[in-house]
Amino acid sequence: MKRQEKHGAESIFPKEKIETVPRFKRIVLKLSGEALQGKKSHGIDQPVLVSIARQVKEIRELGVDVAIVLGAGNIFRGQENTASRGLDMDRSVADYMGMLATVINGLALQNVLEKMQQPTRVMTAIEMQRIAEPYIRRRAIRHLEKGRVVIFVSGTGNPYFTTDTAAALRGMEVNADAILKATMVDGVYSADPLKVRGAKKFLRLKYIDVLKKGLKVMDATAVSLCMDNKLPIVVFNLNKQGNIKRVVLGEKIGTVVS
Repeated sequence: MKRQEKHGAESIFPKEKIETVPRFKRIVLKLSGEALQGKKSHGIDQPVLVSIARQVKEIRELGVDVAIVLGAGNIFRGQENTASRGLDMDRSVADYMGMLATVINGLALQNVLEKMQQPTRVMTAIEMQRIAEPYIRRRAIRHLEKGRVVIFVSGTGNPYFTTDTAAALRGMEVNADAILKATMVDGVYSADPLKVRGAKKFLRLKYIDVLKKGLKVMDATAVSLCMDNKLPIVVFNLNKQGNIKRVVLGEKIGTVVS
């Protein structure tokens, strides 16, 4: 199946008045594990989970197909447990543990969505038949066509690849129109705005500029995949209620990488 030509930055954020018709028919929403922990030091903050689920249901009601890729930094971050002192955990083992942690987040989000009467499927790159469906591309597309929210867990199923790369890969496989990267800040900056006063915010960026400047959008593998396949990335602040809908409707928030 050949993917349609992707929207450019101008078509994502048009200059005319904001419409009520979604700019995207199908999106991949990338959520970090930290997004689910809210103000907690670790774990899942239930009110945050409910807020995210409500926003996802809101855009589903606009007719947008929604796939979600979850991280697991709120439970276990593989790279922080590897490499420096000789006795630390092997990177492959740590990454597999991180992949399994994404399943916990996926099941939690599925539970809340289905309590809101939103049909949902969890699909995993590592088979565990009792709790989630194995990832099969055609089946995932069929779920989306039927109006189900599809939650992709276990990353790519391989160590050494991040959930950012999983989001880019799944986005291309299911013919998404864009990746919506939810963060704790309102776009991409020249430096961490929470640490560096006067950091410059970018409204639009080219993929190559992200790679050359080493900007913290997604990891380099994910950005390269999106660049090769012309898949736009919209980086926005998840903390502001309703921002997912605003991005889908084409409002000028966040940063567009295209």
